[in-house]
Order: sequence, then C-alpha cells, then structure tokens
Amino acid sequence: MTGRLAGKRVIVTDCNEYNGADIVELFKKEGAEVFAESRDLTPPDAADKLIREVGHVDILIANLAYPHKYAPATEKTDEDMELAMQRIVYPLHRLTRAVLPQMLARKQGKIVVVGSATPLRGRKGGVSIYGAARGAQFGYMRNVAMEVAPYVHINATAQTYVDNLTYWPSEYRTTEEFRVRLAECPGGRLAPGLQLAQSVLFLAGPESDFSYGQILSFDGGWTSGSTM
Repeated sequence: MTGRLAGKRVIVTDCNEYNGADIVELFKKEGAEVFAESRDLTPPDAADKLIREVGHVDILIANLAYPHKYAPATEKTDEDMELAMQRIVYPLHRLTRAVLPQMLARKQGKIVVVGSATPLRGRKGGVSIYGAARGAQFGYMRNVAMEVAPYVHINATAQTYVDNLTYWPSEYRTTEEFRVRLAECPGGRLAPGLQLAQSVLFLAGPESDFSYGQILSFDGGWTSGSTM
C-alpha cells in the first residue's frame, strides 16, 4: 500500500455500475475512507442529502452510469433523452453544487468525472443520446473547473473498451457485434477495470495538482480515429 490517499474522505457514486467497484477497491488500498454509494441520485434532493450525510468530502468521484438502449436517432424519444439527463447529467451538477462550498472554503478538493470516450469520436450503433449526455458532462466539467481553479481540481476520464458489465455484459461478448467493435480498437481487447481505476486515482491524487478541466482518454487508442 502506497497510501497516496491516506486520510482522504472519498465518495464514489453508482459504485455497482461502470467501474465503480474497481475504483472503490483501489482507493481503499490507497488509504482512503471510501463512501461507496449506490443510491438513486435522480431525485432532485438526493445529492444534497448524500453530501450532508457524509459531511467532510475531500474527493468526489462522479461515476454515473446507466444501461442505455441502443437505437438509431430516428427511434430515440424525448423520454430517452430525459433518462440520460436524469441519470448522468443532472446528478453531476447537483453533486458538484453540493460539495463545492466546503471545498472552496478549505481551498482544496478534487472532483473526477468518470466519463466516456463516445463524445470524442462519433460511432455507429445507436448511441447518439448517450454520447450527447456524456459530452454534456465534459462541457459542464470544463467550465466549472475554470470557475473554481486554482483551489479545486475538476477533471475527467474518457473511457471505452474497459471491462465492466454495465456496457459490456457477458452475453454481449459472445456476439458478432462485439467482435466487430473490438476490431475497431487498436488495443484489440478490453482493458482491466483496475487500470481505469488507476487513471482515476491519478486525477484524484496529488499528481494532478496542476490539472484543471482536463479529459484523460483511456480507450485503447480508439479516439485516435484509426486502427493499427
């Protein structure tokens, strides 16, 4: 144990989705007191309640995810768009709004958005609304980061091709579609969730003290736009 997060109080949201469990495990090994949260954050007051219950928060890991429906844009409904906003955009703002006052008062704090590479490079497959919501996360993150620098550091990861059951369920991995998608990744495989968690750790730890509003890609080279 290196203890890079020793004494830090950390919230990880949607701890059972995306790579939340990997982040929780690694951060605990690094000495953090981790509040692994799986509560529904769609109610307007849920974020405020969470921050009040935890109290002192040094690091917020906004790991927000949901198993969205793949469909062409012509088949996407207003309800699909609202669901995306309710699950991964509105909670990001509410969590940030709730935790920033204490971080600004202490003149220190870290917020990491566990995001997706999807809005960085368009792709087929019926992910227009999901990609739009993930892009909204990045736009929000970058602008708030400029508001609160230099005291609070807000950054994000942009991941894809990372082993998790939210977006890569076991049954999907047996399909031809999965094999086609994997062929689009220069890395040619799914990365272990622990490696993604290490990228999140970099943004949450002291090594990122000169980073503001940055998006750290973790995608096996997918956003380079071509395969090897």
